Amino acid sequence: MRVVPLDVATHFSAWCWRRLAPIVNPKRHNRALDNLRIAFPEKSESERKKIALAHWENLGRVMAETMRVDQIIADPSRLKIRNPKVFERYASKLGPIVGASLHVGNWELAIWPLTVAGANPACVYRSVNNPYIDSYLRYQRRDLYPGGMFGRGKVEGEHDESQKTARVIMDFVRRGGRLGVVCDLYDRSGLPVPFFGKDARTVAIPAMIARRTGARIWMSRCMRIGKDSRFEIELKELRIPRTANHSEDVKWATAEMTRQFEEWVREMPEQWMWSNRRWS
Repeated sequence: MRVVPLDVATHFSAWCWRRLAPIVNPKRHNRALDNLRIAFPEKSESERKKIALAHWENLGRVMAETMRVDQIIADPSRLKIRNPKVFERYASKLGPIVGASLHVGNWELAIWPLTVAGANPACVYRSVNNPYIDSYLRYQRRDLYPGGMFGRGKVEGEHDESQKTARVIMDFVRRGGRLGVVCDLYDRSGLPVPFFGKDARTVAIPAMIARRTGARIWMSRCMRIGKDSRFEIELKELRIPRTANHSEDVKWATAEMTRQFEEWVREMPEQWMWSNRRWS
């Protein structure tokens, strides 16, 4: 993936994934179609299938880009902020931040505005079981996440390590850190909030951290422009209520964040990761 020009690699990977993923992994392809039926009952089966295939194509591009994130962020012509004035107002006085993004376009790059602002962001990510691959992926992202990468734990023994990670990232933000979290997938211990008209258990960590530490929440989406590795990043601030009821504040913020994610998914459904679990 690194020996050929970037766009050649991504186009080839997209072509393969669109054609092979439904065959190689029919379980996830059927899950994508099931999720699309929940989200878009008004669409025909052929329309939903078209979105599912386009989503595989986008994931194929992301797979190739995963190996070349360092090269993408080194080329400023490939990334731009849709609403720079919104972010520039705070660029010199950011304070602690929780960045909440969703699996749209190439979601890893959603943190990029904080990186170029010199905010030294970190992220929460799921560790890869193979330690050599995990180390390689972390190395490739050292310039994107100069603040570090906090692993969410291995597949085995998640609970204890996840609890430890939660404490570490809370302290990180409390000390003024900027943290990126992708939080649009099913979370067994998350809060049930509406998503496409049906309650979905959702990660509440961004709202919990922001509510407890006084941090800002910046919601971010990284949209693919065209078929190449060119992206536009949109930012929106989510203001957290601070009433006497902490749990209600967290639930309101999580629901509002999810409502915004739904709006973004509706705009470009072919770029969202439909094959992952969302409702159950």
